Amino acid sequence: MIKGKLYGIGVGPGDPELMTLKAVRIITECDMAAGPLANGENQTAFEIATKAVPELEEKPFLSVPMPMTRDLEEANKNRDRAAKMIIEELSKGKDIAFLTLGDPTVYSTYLYLHQRVRKAGYDSQIIPGVPSFCAAAAALETSLVEGKEPLVIVPGSYECTEEMLSVPGNKVLMKTGRAFEEVKGLLKKHGLFDQTQMAEQCGMEGERVYHTLDEAPQNPHYFSVLLVKPGQEEA
Repeated sequence: MIKGKLYGIGVGPGDPELMTLKAVRIITECDMAAGPLANGENQTAFEIATKAVPELEEKPFLSVPMPMTRDLEEANKNRDRAAKMIIEELSKGKDIAFLTLGDPTVYSTYLYLHQRVRKAGYDSQIIPGVPSFCAAAAALETSLVEGKEPLVIVPGSYECTEEMLSVPGNKVLMKTGRAFEEVKGLLKKHGLFDQTQMAEQCGMEGERVYHTLDEAPQNPHYFSVLLVKPGQEEA
């Protein structure tokens, strides 16, 4: 039996010109595409990719239901079902381009499928993309880290946020979502509010950058990244 191959492809943060040549080539060569059906990311990643690969619109597309939940048992059931859908197509000999925003290794649903597909005896490969926080730093015209500065990447809507804000180094806060006001409060508590900048919908239509959080809206877009720089190394 000829088995297909699964590719987890990072399409970058929003600007199709930030997609890699390798991503474009593999999407073009694959028999079909797929993506997670959760929080609109499926449609967003697909729209980005089609601007770089117009023929993608003519390919079959598999929408993989992966509802967002923090219940681990429920999440694993969803991942098992999603992997089964992918494997069913791979068993027909189809190569699949699984589209994901940013990079597949950063808070992505893809890795859960990657592990299950490989365990089932099918081949899979990760194709990296430009992470949203790299694009955000570029839009803000600043560095992520310099010299000896460490970088801490924090999921802003989780309980660990305050603990991570206490760790030395620069911080990237992602996925703050509805917790944005709470995160602002934590930044003030730790004396980091004035050292925080934000990029909203970076690389997408409607991109906005805020060099202080005083400028930021109360309810920013879901695709927002905060960059916290407590102190910058001298040049």
